[in-house]
This record gives sequence, structure tokens and C-alpha cells, in this order.
Amino acid sequence: MAKSIRRRLFAALAGFAVLLCVCYTGLALVIAYVTEDMLVQHLLEREAAAVSQRLQQQGELSPSGSDLITVYGRYLDLPQVVREQVPPTAPRAEVFTTTGQHYHVLALDIVADGTRQRCYLLADVAPVLVVSRLAQEVGGVVLGVALALIGLALLLAYWLARRLVLPLQRLAREARALTAGSAVHFSERDRPDEIGFLARRLETTFAELQAALRREHAFARDVSHELRTPLTLMHNTLALAEAQPLTAQGQVQLQQGVDDMRATIEVLFALARAEQLPGDVVELRSCMEQCLLRLLEEWAWDASLLALDLPERLDVAGNPQLVMLLINNCLANALFHGGPDCRISIAFAQGSLHIVNTVPAGQPRRVQGFAHGQNLLLRLAQAMAWEIAFHPGESAYRVVIVPVPAQ
Repeated sequence: MAKSIRRRLFAALAGFAVLLCVCYTGLALVIAYVTEDMLVQHLLEREAAAVSQRLQQQGELSPSGSDLITVYGRYLDLPQVVREQVPPTAPRAEVFTTTGQHYHVLALDIVADGTRQRCYLLADVAPVLVVSRLAQEVGGVVLGVALALIGLALLLAYWLARRLVLPLQRLAREARALTAGSAVHFSERDRPDEIGFLARRLETTFAELQAALRREHAFARDVSHELRTPLTLMHNTLALAEAQPLTAQGQVQLQQGVDDMRATIEVLFALARAEQLPGDVVELRSCMEQCLLRLLEEWAWDASLLALDLPERLDVAGNPQLVMLLINNCLANALFHGGPDCRISIAFAQGSLHIVNTVPAGQPRRVQGFAHGQNLLLRLAQAMAWEIAFHPGESAYRVVIVPVPAQ
């Protein structure tokens, strides 16, 4: 494609250069021939005025004083070759012969002694025609110069075509060399013209496409990994229900699986839209209070076991939806790890949010599909450029979140 563009551009520039050369050459020839004709016509008009003046003074036609112009008193006195091409009524004419003569004829109507008389001035202008003689004598030189100029114009057209198309060729090579996951950078992106704009738009488009592919792969991987555990739990519960009636514990497990799947799907869709969700200034204390109220509604937990140490106002940079999901799931993890009698401590110090829950002594480690989906929580934080770390212990489970401060 790039070669085709270069060839087409070269053909257009070369054709335009040759067309200009041919047109100006033709124009120069036309001007030269017109100048010759105007010169000869001017000589004939001057001689006609002189003949009229002598006729009025002397009463008869007198020969011309010019070696080129001959005066004829009658039409029949003109040479045969002239009478064959010029009718008697023609006021002027130009006659070409095969013997080398080139005539210009001017008819002159003169009134003498009350009678109108027509005479003819015949000029053999072959000796004064310089254009044809010039073409014979220096035509080779002129042709050589013209060919040299055409060759120079073709070289210039080739250079211009190559120079103008080279950035597009480089851009095409770089775009062709791109692979999935590779860094996108075009060398022409800093140009101030349309090619630079195209390179920047291509960079943005490729980057957005790669980001969309990464989100798609991550979404497919998360769906396969995170939904497998609650689906297995629900499948096992329903399989046991075929052999015996569903117990209260089985109903709880089934409801827990449904809740886990709902929460997981909510987080997965939020992560899939993370790059499209707008960033904003989020008041973290308000989000924390809303999450705690939701926690008290959904879990049988004593609010007196909560220790809250947050500033009166805590502005951070993030997305409200992702912040709520992150805090909700961290609090759900705390209750899942610590049980309904655990103490939860929430504090903000030195730019970090600490969520700590106690773990009963001797309690075996519990595993839950979504509540322990640390990978999802990490991705939620990374989507907002936050940091999150998990510190499990024998008597306490600590989550440390480092949000981005609001500007």
C-alpha cells in the first residue's frame, strides 16, 4: 500500500511537471509566432500608409521602397500561387508555399480622382522569419535543455514523493510490527501535522483495544475462578437435598452461595467497567459509615464491638462505586474471619486505612469463595491506583488500604 501511494504521488507530481513544461513550451512558441505576425503586419500597414500618401501626391502607384514588399495595382498581377489561395475580396491573408516562400497579403482600397481603386501589398517574409530558423539552428540545444529540465523535474518529483510518503511508510511498518501486549509508541507522534495527529490517534486506539482485551481476559478468568466455589457449594447442597430434606444449615449454605455469586458478579462487572468509570473526590468516612450501616442490616453483629477512629472528613481520589465495593467486601471478610462475636477496629493513620478484626483462639482457618477473593480486592484497589495488603494472624486479621489523597 505504501509503495502504491508513493508511486501514485510520484506519477501525479511528474505528470504535473511535464504538463507545465509542455504548456510553457507551447506558450512560448505561440508568443513567438504571434510576435512575428504582428511585426509583419505592422510593416505592411506602414507601407500601406506610405503608398496612399504617394498616390495622393503623385497620382499614381509607385514601387515600394522595401525589398520585402511589392505593390500590385491589380489582383491579376499577383503571383499565381497567391491567387490560388487568396480570393479578391479578402482584406488580408497569409500564404504558405512548398517552394520556401511565405507571403503576407494586404488589400488596400485607395480613393484617387473620385474613383476607388484596390491595390495589393505582397510581402515575402521568409527572410525575416526567425522562429523557424531558430528551431533549425538551435533546436537541438533547446530540446536538450528541455529534456534536462524534465529530468530534473522528475528527480525532484521522486524526491518529494519519497520524502512525503516516508512518514506514512514508517507509521505503517510500526503498526504492522505491533503484537498483542506490546508497548504502543509511534515515532511520528510528535509531528505537528496530520501525520502526527494520526499517529497519536492510532496510539490511543491501540492502547484502548489492548486494555479492552486485557479486561476481557481478566473477566473470563475471574468468572471461571471466582464463581466455581459458590457453584460447587450450591451443587453439593442440592445433591444432598435429593437424598434427604434440605436442612436449615443447607438452606443457609445455599443462600450463602447465592449471595457470594451476586457479590462476585457485582465486583466483576465493576472491574470490567473500571476504566470507563469516572474518577472523582470521594469522602471516605461517609462511605465507611454507609458500609457499616449496611453491615448491621445484613449481619447479626453487635455494633458495640466496633472501634472507629477516623478524621471528621477524609477526602480521597477514587470512584465511589469501587470504593463502596472494596469497603463492603473488606468488612464482610472481617465478619467471616472473626465470626459474629469478633471486634472490628477501623482507623486511619499516616495515610493508611487499617481494618482489623479479632479471630477466636483455636478457630480453624475458614475459606469462602468471595470473601477470601483477595485477587478481586487487589484488582479493585489497582483500578483506582490504591494499595491494599492482607496480614492474617493467630488472633487478628488486618487489612491495610493506602488510598490516593485528593488533590
